[in-house]
Order: sequence, then structure tokens, then C-alpha cells
Amino acid sequence: MDSEVLLSQLAGSGIEATHEAADDGANIVVINTCGFIDKAKEESVNTILDYVGRKEDGLVEKVFVTGCLSQRYKDDLQIEIPEVDGYFGTMDMDQLVRTLGGDYKQELLGERKITTDSHYAYLKIAEGCNRPCSFCAIPLMRGKHRSRSIEFLVDEAKFLVNKGVKEIMLIAQDLTYYGIDLYGKRKLNDLLNALADIQGLDWIRLHYAYPSGFPVEILPTIRDRSNICNYLDIPLQHVSDNVLQAMRRGINKQRTVDLINRIRDEVPGIAIRTTMLVGHPGETEADHQELLQFIESARFERLGVFTYSHEENTHAGNVFQDDLSDEVKERRFDEIMEIQQDISFEHNRKLVGQSLKVIVDKQENDYFVGRTEFDSPEVDNEVIIYSDQALKTGDFVEITISDAMEYDLIGKTKV
Repeated sequence: MDSEVLLSQLAGSGIEATHEAADDGANIVVINTCGFIDKAKEESVNTILDYVGRKEDGLVEKVFVTGCLSQRYKDDLQIEIPEVDGYFGTMDMDQLVRTLGGDYKQELLGERKITTDSHYAYLKIAEGCNRPCSFCAIPLMRGKHRSRSIEFLVDEAKFLVNKGVKEIMLIAQDLTYYGIDLYGKRKLNDLLNALADIQGLDWIRLHYAYPSGFPVEILPTIRDRSNICNYLDIPLQHVSDNVLQAMRRGINKQRTVDLINRIRDEVPGIAIRTTMLVGHPGETEADHQELLQFIESARFERLGVFTYSHEENTHAGNVFQDDLSDEVKERRFDEIMEIQQDISFEHNRKLVGQSLKVIVDKQENDYFVGRTEFDSPEVDNEVIIYSDQALKTGDFVEITISDAMEYDLIGKTKV
């Protein structure tokens, strides 16, 4: 989303820029980096080195770096890779635009050049995070939680809908905290109702709701507003009280179980996506077995896993030793995903014979690919669609599910 805002700002100054351009003769490259976990940092650094090499070969004139990695490691990067023409942090958008020869325009805030498929887009409702999670470096890179006003977000959503967007994913480092800093109380429910009133906005889905302090008043809204998807991304990270305390998550196992039960009771048929983190310092084999048993019983519709990454200047990085080997972490990762694969297949098999509303994302060979309301782009399941008639990207179609795989469905357009 930051890249989309940058593209809009540059366009507003008459500067031509392309997102993830191929080798098309561009003379200036801006690399938007991630600095959250080791793999993302490694990928970011490799990309910087690649373009620095192209600069030395005369293929590009200038290379600029922005984003989380630059925010967190600017001083080190300037020493290690001095060939970069400028490093900019997550809150230096105005400086970057001016360095690129543009005029940063406040009136363009809320406007973006969409880089996803045009029928869906991400809407960032807040930036930063106030949570003290032991393993997380986001507050170091993004600062404290800063909500964007409901009025601003409604205007941005209307702008996106006018550009052809039909589905919006609400994102933040912490949706749960939305509004407290700006209005003195949680206002996610008010925001959802305001967005749901927008004509032409067919699907709204929620990503990254923190479980501690979860605003339960949004549950009837999700259930009752027809264009809010029965979908909730709520990263739990773990369930063992021992690990949750070490992670500083502000919640325990019983409250976690109670929350999941309440969500399912109040929103029947909701798809819950969660994320687990294995290998946190101090996680015992008993803790891991407790997590496996919880996943078996909870039967999450969607679940992802990360292995712990020891991050400097985080609480865990400063206080704990990274005491589990990569082999142990990977084994625990694999054991969770093996269970979840079976759970996902079980959920999918129940859908065979049913008719589902699906949004068409793309065409591949002789079939189309889409998603149900229970699936977010890039991270969740897909529906492989066979149709005797041409389907348009962004269209909603009724699909009869004919077969199921572990993570995907197969269906035909309803006659």
C-alpha cells in the first residue's frame, strides 16, 4: 500500500513510475523493503545488492531504498551499502517524493495507484502498534499506533470503488486497537458500518485483529451486514499459558478459547484465519503438544505458521537465548501444517455439492481462478472454475463445487 501511495504522489507531479517494472529502461529504482523477519530482511538486502550491481554496470542511474528495513537499519545500511543514493524510513514519504523531483501533495492523501488486481485492494486503517509482543519488531519500525480517521478512510474507500475495486481488505498492525488514540475508545465497529454503507463495495474483510481486548461488538455487524465477509484474521500465535506469557500477549489459554467460541457462536459459519509462531525461546515440547491438541480441537478454517526469528532490540532478543535449533523449529512447523492440511481437506469436502458465490481473480489456461468470501488473496484457498462461457475478472459468479483438494476447490458455473 505504501508503494501505491508513492506512485500516486509521483504521478501527481508528472513523474512516470511503474510498480515492479521489468527491465524497461527505468533509470531510477526505488526498493520498498521489509525488515520484520530474517527471510524478509535477506530478500530485501539481496534486492538492494542486485540493483546496486546494475547501477555499477550502468543499467540504472540511481537506487533509493525505503520501508521497514531502511527505517530500522539505516545507519548500518549506509555503512555496508554506501552505493545506494538514499535511504528513507517508513515515515519519510514526503522526503522521498521531493528527492525524486516531485512535490508532495497533501491533497493526494487517500488516493493511490492500485497495484493489486483492480477488483480488490488493501485499506490500511492504522499504522504502528502499541503492543509489547516479545518477538515483534514492528513498533521499532512503524512506531506507536496511529489510527486514520473514519472520514478519511471512507473517502479513500469511495475512491477505490470508483476505480473499480469491489473487495477491500482492512489491514493494520492491530485492528483491535483502532480508534483508541484518535477517539478515546475502540471505533472499529463504527468504521465497519460506515464502510458497509458504501454503494458498490461488495466485500469487506478484516485482517490482523489482536485477540487481547478484541472488540466483540463487531461480531453482530459482521453477521448482519451483507457485504462484510464472514471472515476474520486473528493471529493467536500460541495457546500455552507458558508461551503466551513469555510472548507478552496479554491473554491466556482460557480467554483465547472463550473468544474463539464466542466468535463462532455469534457469527455462524465464519471462517477464522489464524497464525501460530513456533520455536519461541522457552517453548517446551509439552507446550508444543498443547498447541497441536488445540489446533486439532479448534479446527480453524485457515491457519499459517511461522518459525521464531531472533530479532535484535526486541524484548525476546534482549532477554532470552534463542535456545531451540532450526531443526526443532522446522519439525514443529511441519507437525502443525500436517494437522492443518487434514483439517482444511475436511472443511473443503463438506462444500462439495454446494453452490457458492465466488469472485473471479484470473484466467489460467482453460479454467478460471476465484475465491469465496472465506478466502483472502495470496494467502488462502482458491476455487478452480470451469465454465462454458467467458468470465470477467472481478465478476461474482455462482459456482457449484464438484471436488475438493487439501487447500483448493474445483467447481463449475451454476447452470
